[in-house]
Amino acid sequence: MHKNLPQSTERTERRISAATSISMCVLTVLAQIVTTLVLTHFLREKAYFMYAALEIAGAIVAIRVYLRPGSPSYKLVWMCLLLALPVAGMILFCLWGGTHQAKSLSLRKIPPTPARESQKMASDVNLSRLMSRSPAWGRIAAYLQKRGFFLYRNTDAHYFGDGAAFFDDLIMRMSQAEVYIFLEYYILAEGKVWDRIFSVLRERAAAGVEVRIIFDDFGNLTRLHVEMLQQMQNAGIEVEVFNPVHRYVNRIYFNYRDHRKIAVIDGYYAYTGGINIADEYANLIVRFGHWKDSAVRIEGEGAWGFAVQFIQMWKMMGRTLPNEDDYYRPRHDGPATQGFCQPFTDGPLNNPDNPIEETYLQLIASAKRMLYITTPYYAVEESMQKSLCIAADAGVDVRLLVPAIPDKKFAYVVAKTYWGELLAHGVKIYRYTPGFLHAKSVMVDREVALVGSTNMDYRTFQLHYECGVLFYHMPVVEELLEDLDDIMAQSSLYTLEEWNRRSWLERTFASVLRLGAIWL
Repeated sequence: MHKNLPQSTERTERRISAATSISMCVLTVLAQIVTTLVLTHFLREKAYFMYAALEIAGAIVAIRVYLRPGSPSYKLVWMCLLLALPVAGMILFCLWGGTHQAKSLSLRKIPPTPARESQKMASDVNLSRLMSRSPAWGRIAAYLQKRGFFLYRNTDAHYFGDGAAFFDDLIMRMSQAEVYIFLEYYILAEGKVWDRIFSVLRERAAAGVEVRIIFDDFGNLTRLHVEMLQQMQNAGIEVEVFNPVHRYVNRIYFNYRDHRKIAVIDGYYAYTGGINIADEYANLIVRFGHWKDSAVRIEGEGAWGFAVQFIQMWKMMGRTLPNEDDYYRPRHDGPATQGFCQPFTDGPLNNPDNPIEETYLQLIASAKRMLYITTPYYAVEESMQKSLCIAADAGVDVRLLVPAIPDKKFAYVVAKTYWGELLAHGVKIYRYTPGFLHAKSVMVDREVALVGSTNMDYRTFQLHYECGVLFYHMPVVEELLEDLDDIMAQSSLYTLEEWNRRSWLERTFASVLRLGAIWL
């Protein structure tokens, strides 16, 4: 971001372009209707042949979609749209459906931060130890390590099942920062929480600490004003906005978002989870009942795994750092602890390779006794749906924890369409009755846990930049389990009988919505 921002112009552009992006869907469907009418009126007898040519063109594009690698459901929706509405389908596909859009977000192709040879060797040793103790978890760790995500020891972890406690801890650690503070968040909203954080960031920046922030523009269109951006820059805080919507009015790339939640302090402390920086996450304001979320703090060697991911994103956005990458490594050795941790990230630039979705599938398939999952949204591929059903049929105690008060009603209606099959196979579904469950976590066999920013839906797996951390045989797994037990104690068990009692109107509406689940 540059100083002396044209505040009124910038703010107006951001708001107008957001409305423009959403309106394009409607306009493309209208283009289909207008094209048909024009051809019918002016070409009369030849209109049939002209429209047939458009149908053939749409079929050719649909075949190309079918042949390319990637999500079967994602491809199916595009193929149906291209064949049914060729004009609108081809316009939308050029805007949103190709593989070039994610690579055109002004993101540079930057190689990963080089790892020290000692770090590679340490990760190999850790992997060997984990593999000998638990082959199933070792295979998951090996899969992620092959994609550049190292396995760490000497890392402590603490779980937060409450937003207020998370913010207190984060602010306390930031106030003690000596070298740098990195923040990367989907939402960074003005309010009481931000006032506390900004006060600390401003004080630390004045003391010579490097403070760098990445936030997503679409997630903050009405929640972080340009005046605050200017105050941040005046305080010496470096800010970069991911995928500014006003730059992409004509190209409509707003679907690709930075949904990560990462905080790194001096390379020694790192935080991730579902919690954004906004007042509702601490229940200072009420939105959709009680807002239930989670996060983790990792302390020691594993924090570097998130630091390198922030550095990579910073450079991909065209920014530079005043020091070599090694300068941002931790100054202290990590605590001697049991178990291993593995931070990792994902994004559309990886497609069709998808580490987050594949990790979920491997965790489900490896469960032997119990599998607990929290997610605010649920719209998955048939492969993941089937994996959960197979696990339940095989005797695994599979439990899916979801909100009772959703923030996106259409997405919640779509999620319900999947529940009947899960319930029929013995999956238990708990709805968090006090309000909105926004936590994203997986706990398997009291041995492995995943906490991060990842929802179980198409946006997470196909369109968003996401992050998470896996814990293998660490005490934090029990901390997560305690919170999951507390969530279930406050939840109602949803039954197959309830699902079958849905009205015909709800069933019909949900079935239609599910066709567009990839865009919800």
